[in-house]
Amino acid sequence: MLALASMTSVQLGLAAAVGISAQIGADGAAWIRLAWAGVLMAVIVRPRPSHFTRRAFLACVALGCVTAAVTVLFMQAVTRLPLGTASALEFLGPLSVAVLRGRGRTLRWPGVAAVGVVLLTEPWSGGTDPVGVAYALAAACCWAAYILLTQRVGDEVSGVRGLGVSMPVAGVVATLVVGPGTFDDLTWPLVVAGLGIAVLLPLVPFTLEMLALRRLTTAAFGTLMSLEPAIALLVGLVVLGQVPDLLPVVGLVLVVAAGIGAERTGGRDDAATPGDREDLTS
Repeated sequence: MLALASMTSVQLGLAAAVGISAQIGADGAAWIRLAWAGVLMAVIVRPRPSHFTRRAFLACVALGCVTAAVTVLFMQAVTRLPLGTASALEFLGPLSVAVLRGRGRTLRWPGVAAVGVVLLTEPWSGGTDPVGVAYALAAACCWAAYILLTQRVGDEVSGVRGLGVSMPVAGVVATLVVGPGTFDDLTWPLVVAGLGIAVLLPLVPFTLEMLALRRLTTAAFGTLMSLEPAIALLVGLVVLGQVPDLLPVVGLVLVVAAGIGAERTGGRDDAATPGDREDLTS
């Protein structure tokens, strides 16, 4: 349920960010979300050096860099591709984690999800923007690293203190890389809208994902992310008016089936950790 709520929040946030990207560009839309999320998480969590070992702190910094990369790259992809297609291509990252980390029955679900992704993207049609595909595939690589780092940070740092470091780092990285090209286009309405979108993406979903990865293996979580392209397809239809063809709908059914199968077989033996019970301000 945590992962499902996270994915829904992600897709709603992306749909809302498409409008902002038309005014300040894809990089600008990614930057304003990350900058606000970094400020909010630093204020809410108030991380202290005593909360982290050196290894845990470095993992948080690495997670922040990967978070900035996946956000900027994927925002570039969704400005060139339908939301469902971009999400399906990005899902290849979590799918790779599921395949590499999977054992026994878990491997059947990545296979089912892979077929669904192919039907969602329809690579044989030749109508897909190759630059958009490249951005989505780069985001997929970052997303795989994000899953592994998120679980490591979640296991080593109690509560969501890790996000108190990783999100500000992501905001700083995005500001240094893409912020200067966006400042001149900012208006107060865009700043306020960016705050609202930052809550939908990345603040809420990244928090939920860290908590979910305490309860699921990376293999199960990676396959469970197959639900995200399906959610993206539905959000694209309802919010953005992107009407899918028959084969993408069949692909949606397959990835949903894979996601359900992953959830039923993917619990972690060490799911209950002390950090789960700590609140945001502990």
